[in-house]
Amino acid sequence: MLKISTAQIPARIGDFSFNVEHIVRAAANAQQQGAHVLVTPELSLTGYIPEDLLLRPAYRAACEKVFNDVCEALTQYPDLYVLIGLPTWFEDGVKLRSFNSVVVLLGGVEVQRVHKQKLPNQAVFDELRYFSVGPEPDVIEIQGVKVGVLVCEDAWHAQPALALKAKGAELLLIPNASPFHVNKMDKRYAVLRNRAKETGLPLLYVNRTGGQDELVFDGGSCAMNSDGELRSQMPLFTDVLNEVVFDIEQKSFHKDMQMNMPAAEEQVYRALVHGVKDYVAATGFKKVVLGLSGGVDSALTLAVAVDALGAEHVHAIMMPTRYTAQMSLDDAQEMAQRVGVKYDVVAIEEMFNLYVQTLAPVFGDKPADVTEENLQARIRGVILMAVSNKHGALVLNTGNKSELATGYCTLYGDMVGAFAVLKDVYKTQVYNVCDWRNSTDAYAIRSPIPTNIITRAPSAELRDNQKDQDSLPPYEVLDDILERYIEQRQPIKTIVAAGHDEATVQRIARLIRINEYKRRQGALGPRVTTLGFGKDWRMPIMNGFAE
Repeated sequence: MLKISTAQIPARIGDFSFNVEHIVRAAANAQQQGAHVLVTPELSLTGYIPEDLLLRPAYRAACEKVFNDVCEALTQYPDLYVLIGLPTWFEDGVKLRSFNSVVVLLGGVEVQRVHKQKLPNQAVFDELRYFSVGPEPDVIEIQGVKVGVLVCEDAWHAQPALALKAKGAELLLIPNASPFHVNKMDKRYAVLRNRAKETGLPLLYVNRTGGQDELVFDGGSCAMNSDGELRSQMPLFTDVLNEVVFDIEQKSFHKDMQMNMPAAEEQVYRALVHGVKDYVAATGFKKVVLGLSGGVDSALTLAVAVDALGAEHVHAIMMPTRYTAQMSLDDAQEMAQRVGVKYDVVAIEEMFNLYVQTLAPVFGDKPADVTEENLQARIRGVILMAVSNKHGALVLNTGNKSELATGYCTLYGDMVGAFAVLKDVYKTQVYNVCDWRNSTDAYAIRSPIPTNIITRAPSAELRDNQKDQDSLPPYEVLDDILERYIEQRQPIKTIVAAGHDEATVQRIARLIRINEYKRRQGALGPRVTTLGFGKDWRMPIMNGFAE
């Protein structure tokens, strides 16, 4: 039997002590379990991906020193093979280049170094900017088993696995830093089953957890036999050290930990919690503050914040004007009481009136319009930032993807914040996720969101009797158009052919195009779809093209 310990662990860029602690702890656990091999994720020593830090000589020196320290720490386990992910630097003329590597250590001594061959350069990935294509690796024998190592993207292509098979590999180990989007595990299963069946080899896929800027890593490590049968499945969004057993004679894994994939709404919610928790921790904050309006977006954001950080670390502020309904005041207060956060009401009516009076000579006889609406949003933004400065709390933005796509938000107003929790969640999905959160026992507080917040018609409450649908199509229509146009990149004519009104589609496409300048200045937030407004959305601001 070959006992393999899988380290489904997080990593933080620049926080080497955090990363080393997780690796060394995993090694101690593997030794205690009697494992022969420990597999850690891709770039486990540095975090994925250090981006332009990889071009800094000082970062290289720090990383190489830490690697030596890890090797020294692992000498206490002389019979344990450990796979660690890190860059391998080299000089290419005057340029500093690197490979994305996995080092195999035995008792802290390097016995093999594998370089990633297939460098992803699409969606959120731009590895060709930093890494060079690695050569074809050899297999390594561990406890009589010939093992081949593939680094993440290598497993998404047939050739690297087939090459290892040709060299005699009997087992594939695949360290990963594969970011989440909804139902990503379905894609992973399909790819891994293809590799297993093409090569006739069992494989072990080890993915990391945690958040890094907009990316969320969901884990989901698993083992498959050569026929594609799933033999072990580790949970999503959970740090786990788990041992899998490979039968050397049967060339198969023993059946181990199993779990069902959660529904899309649960996946989204857990990704948001994961993203908020790690972003706040990695940036050095202890507390967050957000505006609580009595609407569904801020309610969901508050629930996520409490589940990620604990109620004692969350501050909610209601900032009413004459346009704020009593229902909104009541619902906001009720939710704050349900989740137990610090809650303040800071009325902004007098401030708003003072702004209007002060600007009257400048505005002249022009009637009230969106200017006065945006003033209210910007006053609220100023208050949140003031509280942030005074109390050292990070501001969470509460806007959703539907609003951000169409520009239904105010720059320097309700767009303020360091982390936009719902940035990649469409409005219709916000409601679905709220329903899931209210129905689950997975967190300490049951039904944190008052039903009235979910069922009432959405409104920005910036003028009398305002409803979102005064400015936008119904969200069911809007979100379908947006998803087709953004994630699926469908042409306008295809969206119209699917049953949407052409004038409406043209209008939404125009709103997406002309509001790029807003999105470029907005906060980053956790990516949960296949295409978020971040690394994988690169549209010019100065853009005269229209379909």
